[in-house]
Amino acid sequence: MDDRVLGGRYEILEKTGEGGMAVVFKARCRLLNRHVAVKILKPQFTKDEKFISSFRKESQAAASLSHQNIVNVYDVGVEEKKIHYIVMEFVEGETLSDLIKKEGPLPISKAIDIASQIALGLSHAHKNHIVHKDIKPHNILITKEGIAKLTDFGIAQAVTQSTIVNNSDEVMGSVHYFSPEQARGGYIDEKSDIYSLGIVLYEMVTGEVPFEGDTLVSIAMKHMHDPLPKPTLKNDKVPQFLENVIVKATEKIQINRYLTAKDFYNALQDPSLSNSFAKHKVSDTKAVMPLDYMSKLDETYVKEDRRPKPQVKDYKLKLGKNLNMKGKLFEGKGLTKFSAIVFAILLAFLVSNFIMALKPILFVKEVAVPDLVNSSYMDGLQKLNEVGLEAERVEEFNNEIEEEQIIAQNPVAGTKIKEGEYVEITVSKGEKTVDVPSLLNKKYEDAIFLLERNNLTEGIVSHESSELPIGIVIRQNPTPGKKVPEGKEINFVISEGVKIKTILMIDVKGKDLNTAKADIEGAGLKVGDVEYVPSTTEENNKVVGQSIEAGVEIQENTAINLKVIQRKEETEDSVDEPSVDEDTIYDVPITLNYDQATQDAFVMKIFKIKDGKVEIIYNQTHYKENSGKEQVIISGSGKAQISIYFDDIHIAEKNVDFKTGEFYD
Repeated sequence: MDDRVLGGRYEILEKTGEGGMAVVFKARCRLLNRHVAVKILKPQFTKDEKFISSFRKESQAAASLSHQNIVNVYDVGVEEKKIHYIVMEFVEGETLSDLIKKEGPLPISKAIDIASQIALGLSHAHKNHIVHKDIKPHNILITKEGIAKLTDFGIAQAVTQSTIVNNSDEVMGSVHYFSPEQARGGYIDEKSDIYSLGIVLYEMVTGEVPFEGDTLVSIAMKHMHDPLPKPTLKNDKVPQFLENVIVKATEKIQINRYLTAKDFYNALQDPSLSNSFAKHKVSDTKAVMPLDYMSKLDETYVKEDRRPKPQVKDYKLKLGKNLNMKGKLFEGKGLTKFSAIVFAILLAFLVSNFIMALKPILFVKEVAVPDLVNSSYMDGLQKLNEVGLEAERVEEFNNEIEEEQIIAQNPVAGTKIKEGEYVEITVSKGEKTVDVPSLLNKKYEDAIFLLERNNLTEGIVSHESSELPIGIVIRQNPTPGKKVPEGKEINFVISEGVKIKTILMIDVKGKDLNTAKADIEGAGLKVGDVEYVPSTTEENNKVVGQSIEAGVEIQENTAINLKVIQRKEETEDSVDEPSVDEDTIYDVPITLNYDQATQDAFVMKIFKIKDGKVEIIYNQTHYKENSGKEQVIISGSGKAQISIYFDDIHIAEKNVDFKTGEFYD
């Protein structure tokens, strides 16, 4: 792959790593002149059409995420119908798995910091209805600056049973972090990611995963049934509050975990939030033995019940001389039978009352689910309340149904269910909006890429002349940063470059200098150098020569040099006689720092403001990597003010003396 260019723009530079499903390369995006990471799927996965379809769909969804703790997805593509790849942000650093191998248990503060960052990244993803499904140290990158970034959203979500079968090594690494519901093939949601992050945090503070086994199944069964070993037993430096947080995040039942990744983050920041959980005993709770384990127990391991049997004594009631109707003593055996009858009657009474008490619980009334679709959420709650049902709210974006209106329900209207049960209602969040990206100073191809990445479409594209290079966006509508619905058309204007206009040169000979200057500028030209010719007979400041003769066709804004009379008897302080130094053109070098540039390649413009007139004196493309290494030459005479722009963003403003080359405020 070293000599390949993918998609006509991604130039493969070197291989940087390899995982169970993909090979990672460092590449250069020729279009944006930046380094990117390209993950190319291994051939065995490209034969599964269902997986490839899911991979592309999920990767494109992941591309909508934008968060500092998530590795950005830039592009997804296929080359020659067999090379499937995903283009991502290139991160300089190492994986969390490598960091744990190198350092063992991490310092508590460092582990909390990394887990907190990933929790924030997950919170952003979950708010966009994207579940990662494969949180593990191998998918967490740590930059040189200590920023934690979660990666492989698209690949993790696209994993199917077929990929698991073909890639047992990869799953072996993942099953250590599987949630119980993943292990048993149950319903997976955002809280599944929270469980896996809890296991990752456990490994960071102890240096090892909580459950090990010889097979995938044995590890999965432990996640499902075994209690979590106490982190404090593995590392006595783990504070109690952190153990509480880990335990809550890794509860076997989903609803008992933190409800959101943001709740997990908050608990890590505030130890007091875990106090209500502090009395939870991690390994004191007896594990529930799975049925298949119970069936394999050898009978020899079942101990005989050796508890002492109760001693039943045949007591006789001593009544002295009291006799029964037959004149015999009342024996204890007769009393025992009588007591048994009384006890049986009492027991029957208690059981019947117990059954009557349980009847409302065992025999719950069934009701019909009301029709909730197209109702408002509050009206839907009221309808459910009237028949004794509860609501479970699910939200999704919908461009056609207004916010807070019910889109769907489960079960459907008319279904008979028991009172107190939950009805899942899907509520519209209204149109899904996105922020309009800035297309200004971008090439047409980059503008289209940005629109597609943000789920927007190309609108009306028009062209007009400007001082920006040909093909660069000079205006857009809607403006950058505005929130618009997904799929919105964005109109923009592309530069045709400077429009060349030709004019006929005018005759300014014989006119005084000030009049000649005004006429030249009024004709769309510029005054260039002024050369003074000494004379004792001609009128002072009279133009006697011009660099281009009258009647010649020239381009607009061409500089015209003039020859002007300077009387010898005139003093240098004469108001009408300009100083030679004031009109002499000087070149002044500038060395600039490009740290304020927002793009790797940007257009630098420098404007000169003098005598109330604004003139562009520099307009070139520069590269951020050359910051402080190159000089820019500007030319002018006298003193003026200059303004510097990077991609039309104002950077600095200074005064300059062109003669001395000095800059000042």
